[in-house]
Amino acid sequence: MSTVPELLAPAGSPEKMDYAFAYGADAVYAGIPKFSLRARENPFKDATLQAAIEHTHQRGRKIYITANILPPNRKIESFQKSLAYFAEARPDAFIMADPGMIRFALKEFPEIPVHLSVQTNTINWSSVQFWQELGVQRIILSRELSLTEIEDIHQRVPEMELESFVHGAICIAYSGRCLLSNYFNHRDANQGTCTNSCRWEYNLYNQADETAPLQNLHNPAALTGDYYIEEKQRPGELMPVDEDEHGTYIMNSKDLRTIEFLKQMRDAGICSFKIEGRSKTIYYLSVVVRNYRRAIDDMARGLKFDPQLLEELNKTANRGFTSAFLIPNADHETERFDSPQEDHLPQVFAGQVKGERAGGWMEVEVKNRIEVGDEVEYIAPGGQRYFKIEAIENKKGESVTVAHGGNGCVWMPAPGPVEPYALLSRVTL
Repeated sequence: MSTVPELLAPAGSPEKMDYAFAYGADAVYAGIPKFSLRARENPFKDATLQAAIEHTHQRGRKIYITANILPPNRKIESFQKSLAYFAEARPDAFIMADPGMIRFALKEFPEIPVHLSVQTNTINWSSVQFWQELGVQRIILSRELSLTEIEDIHQRVPEMELESFVHGAICIAYSGRCLLSNYFNHRDANQGTCTNSCRWEYNLYNQADETAPLQNLHNPAALTGDYYIEEKQRPGELMPVDEDEHGTYIMNSKDLRTIEFLKQMRDAGICSFKIEGRSKTIYYLSVVVRNYRRAIDDMARGLKFDPQLLEELNKTANRGFTSAFLIPNADHETERFDSPQEDHLPQVFAGQVKGERAGGWMEVEVKNRIEVGDEVEYIAPGGQRYFKIEAIENKKGESVTVAHGGNGCVWMPAPGPVEPYALLSRVTL
């Protein structure tokens, strides 16, 4: 096993794939349009995903194709045809969960490795041995495992490649097998159409509170407890719930962050560090990949962990961070009961740098409000620097003081040479 683990990043679109590689990913994972767990939010089409495989290999990098839904009978034939289509493009692996589909892939396309999806909830060495005997090359371990448990698996099955999530959102379910979305609006998370029901806004009502809006209830006789929740977009559909003095957001986990534990994870046997976030912004993806790249490179050189990397990650949208089960101290501090997201980020995604012109000006596609005088961080694969916006011109060449997300591209003086894949982040604190 290499002493330098692979950095594996999400490729939610062809553009995001390019940014992931630019900021230091060794490999990416992208979903088959109809048969991965991001089917509802996947801009890839069959042809563009096949082109992405070719493009990745031209760069000397790797791409793993995710096909990890658990298909019902009606989807098996089309699932198999889709695997055959992508097998011709020779991806570096299929990421799969369904045993029947895995058996089919190993038999029909033995030249393409199969990586076992986290959806199979692999939590012990006996299961790892089972999948090894079947022919699986890599196991993406369950998020519920501790460092000690990972090390035990590696010691007992040393030939198996082990991959682990290191950063990103955590589902309040057993490794992602969530039924909440399907229960609320018949969109099955296990078929790739999760509506993130665990992150909706819910209101809490006390049965004894005469001001509670109880007049439109579908079944008033069902109210037998003290507290009930109502989802904002579903008035009158009350559900019983308990709360303590902190209130509740019922199923709102903090985000996973293990950048400070990468050496321990490598020593325990992890060969691939996986970042979650195919639906996240390019800014989020680039900042997270960049900092994990730095942490891995520092680890490879024998350097101590730099705490500044934690501050860099805090610039991205998050719900607070936790190491979850990796270090066995998970308790109520792992959850957030007050908000689905960090309220006061030190910086926000301001825009993507799209080009340059003579005189030291750069073209910026605005993502969030910026104005003359704002302090902004210029972020690029080659480095970062802070500067103040001295001027803004709109597409007509007119001077303006403010630009908003959705306005398209504007021009502003660049703080230095303009680099490919550069981003801007506005300082808010």
